[in-house]
Formats: sequence, C-alpha cells, structure tokens
Amino acid sequence: MRTDIPQEAQGMTENTITYLVGGAVRDQLLGRPVTERDWVVVGSTPEAMLAQGFQPVGQDFPVFINPQTGEEYALARTERKSGKGYGGFTFHTSPAVTLEDDLIRRDLTVNAMAQAPDGSIIDPYGGRKDLEKRLLRHVSPAFAEDPLRVLRVARFAARYAHLGFQVAPETMALMRQLSESGELQALTQERSWKEISRALMEPNPEVFIRVLRECGALVELLPEIDALFGVPQPEAHHPEIDTGEHILQVLQIAARDQFPLTARWACLLHDLGKGLTPEAEWPKHHGHEQKGLKTVKAVNQRCKAPKDCQELALLCCEYHTHCHRALELRPQTLIKLFKALDIYRRAERFETFLAVCRADAQGRTGREQSDYPQADYLRGAADAARNVSIQPLLDKGLQGADLGKALELSRQQAIADYKAALG
Repeated sequence: MRTDIPQEAQGMTENTITYLVGGAVRDQLLGRPVTERDWVVVGSTPEAMLAQGFQPVGQDFPVFINPQTGEEYALARTERKSGKGYGGFTFHTSPAVTLEDDLIRRDLTVNAMAQAPDGSIIDPYGGRKDLEKRLLRHVSPAFAEDPLRVLRVARFAARYAHLGFQVAPETMALMRQLSESGELQALTQERSWKEISRALMEPNPEVFIRVLRECGALVELLPEIDALFGVPQPEAHHPEIDTGEHILQVLQIAARDQFPLTARWACLLHDLGKGLTPEAEWPKHHGHEQKGLKTVKAVNQRCKAPKDCQELALLCCEYHTHCHRALELRPQTLIKLFKALDIYRRAERFETFLAVCRADAQGRTGREQSDYPQADYLRGAADAARNVSIQPLLDKGLQGADLGKALELSRQQAIADYKAALG
C-alpha cells in the first residue's frame, strides 16, 4: 500500500524523505481504523520546513503542523536524558539523523515502525513480529528514562487486551524499575491526567489499573485505589469479596455500556471510603460513603480532573447506596437526594448517576446482567417531583421560604402518591 504523502511534504530538499510512523502504521497492520497520522521527515531542516509553509509547534522543538491537513511532521531526531520526568530530555536534529535513529527513541516496538512513500514497511526493531505475538515490548533500555511510558504502556494494554496483547515480562521489569525509582513523582498532574483519562476510555480500562498495580505504579500514582485491593466486603453482597476487584468489575461494566469519562471516573472512585475502614470492622463498611468524600476530593484535586468529573465522583461516592436502597427510602429522603443531584436542572447528570449506580450493582461476580429496578423507580419518582406545578402555590400568595417549603411538601406528596400507585 502506498502512503499518501501531501505534495508540500514531498521533495523539501533533494534528499528529504517523509515517512508515516507510529500508531497509524501499527493500527493499519492490525486492520484497525487509523484515527490520526504522524510523519517523520528525514534529511530536512527547520528552515526548509518553514520555507514550505509548515508551522512550528512551540519554540525550539522540531515538530511542525501541516497547514493543509493539521497533521504533525517531526524532523528525525535523537534524544538524551538530561533531567527528571517526562520533559527532562534534550534532543538533536540534523539532516544526518536517520530514520532508524529516530525510531529507536520510541517506547514500544509496535510503535517503532514506519511506512515509506512506496508503501513498504520499515521495521528495524521487530514491531511486526511483536504484533503477531501480541506483545507490548520496549524498543531499547532507554525506555526506562521516561516515566510517562509506564502509563502509556498500561494504556496500550487496556486498548489491545481484547486482541490478546500482553506486556512483555522484560518490559514489565523496566516499568517496575521506573516505579521504584521515584521518577513517577516528577510527572506533571496534567500529563498524568491525560493518560489516565484516555486509558479509562479504552475498551478494557480495568487492565490499565491492573497493569499499573502489577508494576508498582498504582501505589505511586493512585494510592487510594491501590489501598482497596485486599480489603474484603460481605460475600452475600459481593461474591468477588475483594474491593479492588470489585472496582475493576465496575469499570468493565462501564466500558461494556460505553459510559462517558465522567461516569468512568466516578466508577473508579465511588468506593474509596472502604479503604479507610479499620480492619477490625471488616468485611462491613458502615458509613463508607461519607468517609470517602474527603479522599475523593483529594484525588480529584491532585489529578486535576475536570469539574464535571469531580462533581459526579463526589455525588456517586455519597449517594450510591441511596440509589441501591431507593425502594425503601421515604419521600422526604428522596426529595433530599433529588435536591443534592439537582435533578430539576441537571437531568442528564441524573441519568449518568443512575448508570454509575447500576454499574456498581452489576460489577459483582455473577451479577453482570442482573436487573436494576431502582433506576426506573427513581426516574418515576423524579418525574413525579418535576411535574409538581408551582403556580397553585403562587396563586395562594406564597413566596420566599414559605413558597420553598410548600413546594417541597407538594413534591413529597407527589412521590408518596407515585409510590402508592405502584403498590
């Protein structure tokens, strides 16, 4: 297959060659849709790129944007570790840097392949063979210089687990080395969140958490999640027993039902309070909902999660058991729940909350397909409350606090009537 190289990228200098690289080549060979394309330009200079109309990305970095396609074109470069963290590198670029020099600095062999303009695959580090073996394997020992690669590999494991991919043992050993080195602490919160959020949206987000735990990175990045493993729950309600395993099963449900990021983040954090239960109280976790709020808030802030993710995670932590017990709750309790969820203005968020609670109920061994009538019951109760008209109360001359109290009582009565009608 020939690579379609845009005209402006061809022949920038007499000896310039532009290659398609990385994920586009990998996914093409796997028969998966190619969502974005990255290019490496060998034999060129920043001046030649600018002369061709390419726009530089940032300052002093050899990456350019094609103004016609918006795709990234990077000059072939080498890198050298010069400090801590993801940004602790110096790079060198010149027309003399080869394609092989550029590819060896990449993380995994399956990401270190290139496609030439004639369609041929350049694969100096065995990426094609690793695709066949379903292995995620590092290109070189330089892998251990970049802590971000721990998260990237775990994310790729989550993306390709359903195809049978696994992390190579020798790569897992390097990831463990990185986790133990303290380098993960040098990652910026923004960069970590970008990888975590992308990983949660993969087909198997639970694999991301499992791989991080296996290499010792979970306790460094999300110690509150790591603390849930080994914490038992009552077997009658949780046949899987282990709280950490329960969280992974909830994430599986979230992916199965294609939840948005807000819901997947809430699924991950909803039971953090169980990690705070004294061992003497195991396997019960009375009050874990309230206990977990401070921890959820801390994780939200440390990870710099977006506001909508933060809000839903806190609501699901505090009220998920309310949802499970919905049929038992009094009308006044339901009114308080609806007020907290702001169902009158945030109907979409209410639906997402119900979805997370259902995932929590189904994320248990053997209960993955179980019915969750609480959701429909709460929808009906919410509709009953929403349908209460304020006009009759205004006609009575009520206003201010008196109006608010009367409206609340009317909504309680509407819910009571709804419940009575169901028998």
